Amino acid sequence: MTLVEMMISVGIGGVVLAAVASLSFYTARSMAAMSNYADLDRQSRNALDQMTLKIRSADRLLSFSKEEVVFLYNGSKLVYTFTPANKTLTETSGTYTKVLLEDCNTLEFSMFQRNVVSNSFNQVATTTTDEAKSIIVTWTCARSLLGNLINSESVQSARIVIRNNP
Repeated sequence: MTLVEMMISVGIGGVVLAAVASLSFYTARSMAAMSNYADLDRQSRNALDQMTLKIRSADRLLSFSKEEVVFLYNGSKLVYTFTPANKTLTETSGTYTKVLLEDCNTLEFSMFQRNVVSNSFNQVATTTTDEAKSIIVTWTCARSLLGNLINSESVQSARIVIRNNP
């Protein structure tokens, strides 16, 4: 075996190893991103399911802001609060507090009346809690991957009707 043959084989081996290393890094990064997507989606669906269950059964809306809603639920207050500094959505009922969402970049509540806008399915927005019949909650959650904020985000939006409110 000559020196030229050895150099060519080392060069080809180096190219093959670089391709395998690049493919391995790309695959690991893609798997981590898919895991982030799946976890964010699971967390968002779970939070939305829990909120929907309780809000639909609430007696009425007591107070409202873009980042916090307070309901009368089974004779006590049920509070959903978004804290931008912590990027969390919490549920408080009596002395019990539970974090429903983490890594939440934005969250906004909107309230609407029972009436619909003419020639559409959209409900009329309201500014008073006495007229509120439904709540729209919209959020965006994102996570960073390897220190960079990548496309790992989950956008959720839902209209929840307060069924017990006449």
